[in-house]
Amino acid sequence: MDPAAAQRIDATQRVDNTRADDDRLELVVDPARRTGRTLLAGGVAQSYVDVVDPGHLHFEYVRRMAALVDLAAPAGRPLDVLHLGGGALTLPRYVAATRPGSTQRVVERDPAVVELVDRELPPVPPPVRVEIADAREAVGRTPDEAYDLVLADIYRAARMPAHVAGVEFVTEVARTLRPGGVYLVNVTDLPPLVFTRVQVATLRAALADVCLVADRRMLRGRRYGNVVLAGTRAPGRLPVRRLTARATADQVPGGVLHGTALDAFVGGARPARDATLIG
Repeated sequence: MDPAAAQRIDATQRVDNTRADDDRLELVVDPARRTGRTLLAGGVAQSYVDVVDPGHLHFEYVRRMAALVDLAAPAGRPLDVLHLGGGALTLPRYVAATRPGSTQRVVERDPAVVELVDRELPPVPPPVRVEIADAREAVGRTPDEAYDLVLADIYRAARMPAHVAGVEFVTEVARTLRPGGVYLVNVTDLPPLVFTRVQVATLRAALADVCLVADRRMLRGRRYGNVVLAGTRAPGRLPVRRLTARATADQVPGGVLHGTALDAFVGGARPARDATLIG
């Protein structure tokens, strides 16, 4: 890449990795928070990170995923974590700060993202390994029961790729979870949340216990946004009551659906499978 295409600039400007207009990467300084940086791809916000305070989580859905990270084990206990989708490494930074000594593996498909983040943002405290690979391929070569947490935030052009949206992929992820491990997925959707309903059914086809957390307005069909799904291999292992308290107390109050409430939400939605997604 031409080094003139990327430069450090002030709070009104950007660090730019020039590519095609529809996927150009930029790191934008937050004018309201000088330590904040937003990673944009094709003008769409992908990640936000505070270069000084890894506990400052700007995006609502990231705070919901972080709540589940906090509730996955006693405070401060190191965990083995797999991140599918790296972005600006917001959640790896959070895990490193809140659970020091955690072993983290980050899988990011786009080498330009890895290059920009590595060059322009502070490193994540070790042990963190960043791997340039496809998420499904990386999961496929992961040993059984290797992780306490698997976090998926995988998007291309604001869409979840089909090959990571089906039962077959979730089944592979489940294989990599330890008995008490949790799989977290960020889902972007709009009313009437058809894709989210299918994704809940998909997780339920491969995992024993699943819940959903989202802005209450999304659950009422009033806005576009993000939904976080969580699933475990064993029933009764999700901290639903504590998660509900965390979601309610968030600056963007959320709701949690689980059990019969989640049954009603899913309705007649059927799991997605490779045969229909990718042929």
